Amino acid sequence: MCRVMKINSGCYYKWKKQPIVRRALEGVHLKLAITRVFKVSDKTYGSPRVHLELKSEGFVVSRKRVAKLIKEEGLQSKIRKQWKVTTNSSHRYPVAQNLLAQNFVVSRPDEVWVYDITYVKTSQGCL
Repeated sequence: MCRVMKINSGCYYKWKKQPIVRRALEGVHLKLAITRVFKVSDKTYGSPRVHLELKSEGFVVSRKRVAKLIKEEGLQSKIRKQWKVTTNSSHRYPVAQNLLAQNFVVSRPDEVWVYDITYVKTSQGCL
């Protein structure tokens, strides 16, 4: 194994005799917990939310350490798209008059018709 990894056998045995450092062991447990919380959140939580979740589970850890461990694990949260305004009110097209003027009380059926534009989100975009 030492030949494959190209290290001195003495270095390997010295490394093997070292006691497991408590912080390194905590890091392993934290990484597992961080990965679990991240996956449960559908990969949307960043370090602040993961930190709060770990804190509620009883872990004592700083947000900066959580951020560092998230980076080490290569986890990256999904970024939500910002709200995009699609209405352009400064156009020169004709605008229909508001004949109803928010008076929705009618005396008989089929007297007033209203409509609304609805956008349906699909895999091809909004329709």
